[in-house]
Amino acid sequence: MFKIAVIPGDGIGTEVTSQAVRILKKSSQILNEKFEFVELKAGGIAIDSFGKPLPDETLSAALSCDIVLLGAVGGPKWDNLPYESKPEQALLGLRKSLELYANIRPAVMFDALVESSALKQDIVKGIDIVVVRELTGGIYFGKPATITKEDGIRRGVNTMTYTELEIERIAHTAFRLAKSRNKHVTSVDKANILHTSMLWREVVSGIAKVNYPDVRLDHMYVDNASMQLIRNPKQFDVILTENMFGDILSDEASMLTGSIGMLPSASIGTKHALYEPVHGSAPDIAGKGLANPVASILSAAMLLEYSLKQEELARKIFRAVEIVLNEGYRTADIVSKGTTTLTTEQMGQRIEAAI
Repeated sequence: MFKIAVIPGDGIGTEVTSQAVRILKKSSQILNEKFEFVELKAGGIAIDSFGKPLPDETLSAALSCDIVLLGAVGGPKWDNLPYESKPEQALLGLRKSLELYANIRPAVMFDALVESSALKQDIVKGIDIVVVRELTGGIYFGKPATITKEDGIRRGVNTMTYTELEIERIAHTAFRLAKSRNKHVTSVDKANILHTSMLWREVVSGIAKVNYPDVRLDHMYVDNASMQLIRNPKQFDVILTENMFGDILSDEASMLTGSIGMLPSASIGTKHALYEPVHGSAPDIAGKGLANPVASILSAAMLLEYSLKQEELARKIFRAVEIVLNEGYRTADIVSKGTTTLTTEQMGQRIEAAI
């Protein structure tokens, strides 16, 4: 029995998460394993119901589960709330409480979607990149973080900080992943300016030399990395970077593939794991059946691979997505001439059948 906390969240989160659950239920039949799904509220919907983005009941239940499957949180309805009360605090709170220090975001170009990318086909065809982002340190969590006022002038303060141990554990995650792929890690930093990056580069280099001599390590400044992702994305295999840089670069990498609606992610800790699509809540299309569930479905595949060690079944789900795309079925965000547009649920049904 695997206990999975399901947090649909806001906007299209409910629609896409229901299709991921569809695939997990199919997987439980294939594996002859029982999955118990516990639906919880977090984000804007929790603010409306409980007055806070991450209710104690939700956090307690999530901690008692083996795995968390998340949809998306946020929306303009809650934009004017104080910072500490915004829906996005639910996600930050889950990451911190579950100690999810490693965010793994693959960006894979399906051959059927090459024309959907904004870049030339010869640049994007065959892309298979994974961004490994440190998730619980850096400027998003550093203290002090505040707005002060002195002599009538306001000053915003955020603090970027990393310990050697935080860098070590995310580096090991990236190198272990690279060993199962093409044995190439590109560590992205700003070591010519930032002291945190100077420490980052020193620690990553030491780990590579001592523990992973068979893995090629390159270092790249973040400004150059952002340019190289557009100029020649196929030079990358595993990109290792800190929290804020990883947030930006992983979204940039996602757009190489044609739509952010195609990109899954896994957030891994020592005891817990959370799986979610990279995209946001897209409230403008919520409830219309227009959302692309593939990112959420592929997040479910990552759940099977990383948490349940079912690599073969995860590959079958990936292949099922590929089959459906090759047959010409699309959701609205990736539709092109000569293809058939499906609703969110219809796409989920097609992928389930293709498994």
